[in-house]
Amino acid sequence: MVLPAAAQEPQTPVFRGGVAAVKVDVQVTSRGRAVPDLTAADFRVYDDGQPQKIAYFGHESDPLDLVLLLDVSGSMSRSLQELAAAARSALGALHEGDRVAVMLFARESTLREPFTADFAEVQNEIRDAVREHGLGSGTAIYAAIIKAAGYLGEQGSAKARRAVLIVTDNLSLNYQVTEQDVLRALYSADAVLNSILIGRQKRPDPVKPGQYVNPDFIPSDVFKLADQTGGEAEEARKAGESFEQMIGRIRARYGLQYDAPPSAPGAFHRIRVELSPEALKRYPQAVVRARAGYYAAR
Repeated sequence: MVLPAAAQEPQTPVFRGGVAAVKVDVQVTSRGRAVPDLTAADFRVYDDGQPQKIAYFGHESDPLDLVLLLDVSGSMSRSLQELAAAARSALGALHEGDRVAVMLFARESTLREPFTADFAEVQNEIRDAVREHGLGSGTAIYAAIIKAAGYLGEQGSAKARRAVLIVTDNLSLNYQVTEQDVLRALYSADAVLNSILIGRQKRPDPVKPGQYVNPDFIPSDVFKLADQTGGEAEEARKAGESFEQMIGRIRARYGLQYDAPPSAPGAFHRIRVELSPEALKRYPQAVVRARAGYYAAR
């Protein structure tokens, strides 16, 4: 989503009229651990291949709005119990000013806890999720992600980094909802999708030549969605352990903004974020994750 611009000084976001800004949430890891000590000078940002000046840079000081999107279909009961047991420790990685919301889904989706800084209530909602049986049979993953992104877009703070963490087995067929629909919703909300995948999860099988595919039913691929929004998808053997580690990495991400270049309304712009040569010398095995692009405001 294109928002009012941040100020020229990287440490102090101030909004000025007439200029739009592009927000980019960036994760940098090395050997699986978050890299914590980077500065604005360590990043290179490109919009459709053109270098951009970073207008705002934030890290630990930026608040986080996080939607926990929990699959409560029958196969997920044990994993939700593991999440609840680990929730207190996992949510302890969050900072003052951070907020968490809890949304549950199966065939339908429902908001169980609006954005709150009361993490004890969040823990209670995760624990109670295993008793949710009123959302129908089936698993509508894409519709649930779109609803979570919409909630972030409506209720998320303009000053906060925004993320969705979905916990699911990735087993569903999505009726008349495409990957592009989901990406548009996430891009519009400036939201990063992160995924903890449980059980028999797998990527969709490639379509074979001559194979009939019903275009109304789309298999879920949260691996691709996470990658395109700059997040990560982790196949978990221990849901609680992965939950704690994932929350820590989400909290350790960097927030960048740059002035949006002139564009036709609705045009898609590709984003590329790299480390500077000097930063790569310090972290030669660094992995950078950032969203693949955005749609210009209409």
